[in-house]
Amino acid sequence: MSLAVQIDQPGGAEQLKLVDVEVGAPGPGEIRIRHKAIGLNFIDIYQRSGLYALPMPLRLGMEAAGIVEAVGEGVTHLQPGDRAAYASQPPGSYSEVRLMPATCVVRLPDAIDFDTGAAMMLKGLTAQYLLKRTLPVEGLQRGDFVLFHAAAGGVGLIACQWAKALGLQLIGTAGSDEKCALALANGAAHAINYRRENFVQRVKEITQGQGVKVVYDSVGKDTWEGSLDCLRPFGLMASFGNASGPVPPFAPGILGAKGSLYVTRQTLFTHIATRERTQAMADELFEVVQSGAVKIHIAQRFALKDVAEAHRALEARQTVGSTILTL
Repeated sequence: MSLAVQIDQPGGAEQLKLVDVEVGAPGPGEIRIRHKAIGLNFIDIYQRSGLYALPMPLRLGMEAAGIVEAVGEGVTHLQPGDRAAYASQPPGSYSEVRLMPATCVVRLPDAIDFDTGAAMMLKGLTAQYLLKRTLPVEGLQRGDFVLFHAAAGGVGLIACQWAKALGLQLIGTAGSDEKCALALANGAAHAINYRRENFVQRVKEITQGQGVKVVYDSVGKDTWEGSLDCLRPFGLMASFGNASGPVPPFAPGILGAKGSLYVTRQTLFTHIATRERTQAMADELFEVVQSGAVKIHIAQRFALKDVAEAHRALEARQTVGSTILTL
């Protein structure tokens, strides 16, 4: 038996409840993993609220680290006793033990502890595919400006450091002076407090009127129009989240009027659809973390039983860096 967090219907944090579930032996292509730490992400809130509709009842959580207890037929890259971590479908990481497909589970290097492993996989792989794979048509070169919203969040702080390592000038936005200072301390070239400043005007000032080549935006509705106005001609608007709500429909003609812009809506799970791609991306992430170029900031820890409190803090944007659930 295992404790797991489940909801029976979409709604607020009050829907989250701990239940006892039976965990059997892994089937073909599956593993059974005992978690040591669990990651918290905004996608968990989208799924809980019903913004991302999934069948009910639903066990939540997309990210964790732990010990492989058993492997099913056909699984060759993992063995019982391996330290492992993942960011993966289907949901279910808010649990002590679970069965899951082995495709997106990777061995966790000994130099990376379980808490860090749980805090870094979904957010770190997201930063990886954004900065290395989601690129404007003209590419990114050292010295180029990029705009990254929510720069003091879990993905944002990793992106600030990784962008600096790549020689990019990351302009970060955040909702307080303290969060802006945190982004700057982690490698952002500039930080804009969007509650006090017009981020479009500030981006234009910083780039001497040129705009940025790419905007990485997990905020959604509230930043959409302003983000388009921050782009230089042929720039890329890369949307990868909806923290303020989904982007409303828009007329494609506006992209031409604003400089023949490109728009893409990205999701991690397209990028990690194969074991080979997952492993290659994870290897890059592990390398920058072990080198010290990227440090994973775990700023909040909540016990698994306090998951509702954790969700409320994340929704209220009261968190910085990464948040984990402890067992």
